[in-house]
Amino acid sequence: MPSRSKLKRITRAAGKTVRGRKGEPRAATELVIITGMSGSGKASALKAFEDLGYYCVDNLPVELIPRFAELALQSGEIPRTALVVDVREGSQLEKLPAILKSVKRTIPTKVIYLEASDAALLRRFSETRRPHPLGTGTTVRASLGTERRHLRTIRKLADLVIDTSKFNVHELRAHLTDRFKQHSSTQHGLPDDADLVFDVRFLPNPHFVPEFRGLTGRHPRVAKYIRSFPQTQEFINRISALLVYLLPHYIREGKSYLTIGFGCTGGQHRSVMIAEDVNKRLRRAGYKVKAVHRDSPK
Repeated sequence: MPSRSKLKRITRAAGKTVRGRKGEPRAATELVIITGMSGSGKASALKAFEDLGYYCVDNLPVELIPRFAELALQSGEIPRTALVVDVREGSQLEKLPAILKSVKRTIPTKVIYLEASDAALLRRFSETRRPHPLGTGTTVRASLGTERRHLRTIRKLADLVIDTSKFNVHELRAHLTDRFKQHSSTQHGLPDDADLVFDVRFLPNPHFVPEFRGLTGRHPRVAKYIRSFPQTQEFINRISALLVYLLPHYIREGKSYLTIGFGCTGGQHRSVMIAEDVNKRLRRAGYKVKAVHRDSPK
């Protein structure tokens, strides 16, 4: 029977590939425009796309959309983009249908329209105590009616209409992730040689902390942030204990190499940090371990 030290283990961080290098795959260029009723969840939708790796912009002036699309086409680093356009644009919003028609000739574009019942929207405005974008000179109910009339033409142009009346924030983001994760298939995916894979997307995502966005899970400040959540330490303890239990059984069955994947949305923060920590735990247990971060910037 081979000794424990002969069992080599590889931890991998699953996620998106490094883009822009010669010979490496890039995601297809894509523009997603999110619009719809105030209070329907557009900000949460934008965060869902950001979590999927899209370059996101909120409240971009409609006249800048063609230039934005042009920059996306030219860029080797931000091929997938998403932006929010809504009634905050005022009278300029009337130009959106013509702009959409023009932009769709140059870049694959999808329009997502979010809406909800008046009852749901009134409840959300009451809970947040935020004024309606059309102003405080009238009731929220009246503003919602005016807004629906302004957006009627744009709604007809939508590729996807989502009624968020019965969605909470997390359900909306999960719904959009399920619908659009297929567009990430060229840069996301399980390692072909993985024996075990663990999904760590249940941990808070450092991507949403601006100072961490350009860093990886190897950076001390990012690692400290991820470790600050109690579920992180519990997960590492439980997974490490499980692996220490399993490895002798794999050895007994004659397995010389075991590949374990840790996956998160972008393969840059959470999965990297977890792989590094589990790597250290297994080394201390006497195993030869190599950590390979497939999709983390080098």
